[in-house]
Amino acid sequence: MNYRIVLYTLGLVLNCEAVCLLLPLICAIIYGEAPLINNFLICIGLCLFFGSALAFKVPKYKTMYSKEGFVSVALSWILISIFGSFPFILSGYIPNFFDALFETASGFTTTGASIIQDVEVLPKSLLFWRSFTHWIGGMGILVFLVALMPISGGNNLHLLKAESPGPTVSKFVPKVKSTAKILYGIYIFMTILEIIFLMIGKMSLYESFLTAFGTAGTGGFGFKNSGFADYSPYIQNVITIFMALFGINFTVYYLMLIKKFRPALSSRELRAYVGILIAAITIIFFNCRGLFTTAEETLRHAAFQVSSIMTTTGYSTTDFDKWPQLSKTVLLTIMFIGACAGSTGGGIKVSRILILLKSVVKEVKLVAHPKITHKITLDHRMVEHETVRSINVYMVSYIVIMAFSILIISIDEFDFSTNFSAVTATLNNIGPGFSLVGPARNYALFSTFSKFVLTMDMLIGRLEIFPILILFSPYTWKR
Repeated sequence: MNYRIVLYTLGLVLNCEAVCLLLPLICAIIYGEAPLINNFLICIGLCLFFGSALAFKVPKYKTMYSKEGFVSVALSWILISIFGSFPFILSGYIPNFFDALFETASGFTTTGASIIQDVEVLPKSLLFWRSFTHWIGGMGILVFLVALMPISGGNNLHLLKAESPGPTVSKFVPKVKSTAKILYGIYIFMTILEIIFLMIGKMSLYESFLTAFGTAGTGGFGFKNSGFADYSPYIQNVITIFMALFGINFTVYYLMLIKKFRPALSSRELRAYVGILIAAITIIFFNCRGLFTTAEETLRHAAFQVSSIMTTTGYSTTDFDKWPQLSKTVLLTIMFIGACAGSTGGGIKVSRILILLKSVVKEVKLVAHPKITHKITLDHRMVEHETVRSINVYMVSYIVIMAFSILIISIDEFDFSTNFSAVTATLNNIGPGFSLVGPARNYALFSTFSKFVLTMDMLIGRLEIFPILILFSPYTWKR
């Protein structure tokens, strides 16, 4: 283990977080929130102090292998969540450390689960920071560092692999740094585009930023107690479309950017993703016709919630916990499926589901005809055995962690629907669940211990299990 490069990376991450805190500081200055100005300055100072201490000396050996990459990513996300919680604690709006950590980790992991009962009492700068954590976490702070800084001597693909969602991560272009720049370039462009469309619909610049941060990162922190129920149909439709767009693999956008439209649009994962969205919207539309006054309203709410849940954004325009059981079951199903690999969305990922289904088909064929040779392919390319193996291990780990988490938080004596959906919503980075953690409620009712478990679930879900699990392996820390 190259401890020096890990510590150096952690220092750069904290320095980067200090830079990110400048935006809510500017927001506090604009809106004249004097106490918050001091709080943000203190937080920036703490990040710079510890960040500079860790990154003061450039490591002699800057090579980063898989182990260092995974450890750096896992510890970075834990650190930014801890330091990012300080504005909430110092301001007094969330004085309890574990509550503040839950809220901040929920932001960075783009989960959107909240413990705040009345979000509208928060100052504008604190709301800005709360939503901005979604945008930072959506693409990943390590991807940002890879794009701007030479932090690992050319081997920073391990950072990209550990932080980017999906069964496989590949480079668009030969250099990893260029790949990271392309990713962030697309990310920033789409965010700005959404802000423009929201402002066309008469949404204020401030609220447009907050909404776009949550949509781009597929987070779900709202800034109104009513969510987006009070906004115009135009605003709701814009958000619906952009939630769906940010759930698509960014490789598709890159291929379209270089005018390779056929391979981009022929992606099996993209087609499955769009097909599932359409099927879910159709089922819910017919199942919920009696709940709304017009067909347009029914379709709008169905499309919004399906897009929100499948991309794991977690925004809401209505209390879907009151929908018929069929519609709730459809939403629960797409909670697990999630968005595409290589997007900012969470969940198991569509590509994993496709490969798992193909694996089942392969095994059935082998049982019927043991001597045949059957290869698993996706988009006319063979899926490596190593990829299939890692997906199988991922699914087993996912089920064990989920079952264990439900068992632990059941000590709070809430009903099974609450516990099951709370773990599902945090592990898949969705936010709202059903029953006591539905869209009209939040997670404040859980004990401190349960909140800590759910916080870990959020981190495990965002980093897709192994970067967190590797921290607990004794083999990780051997030199």
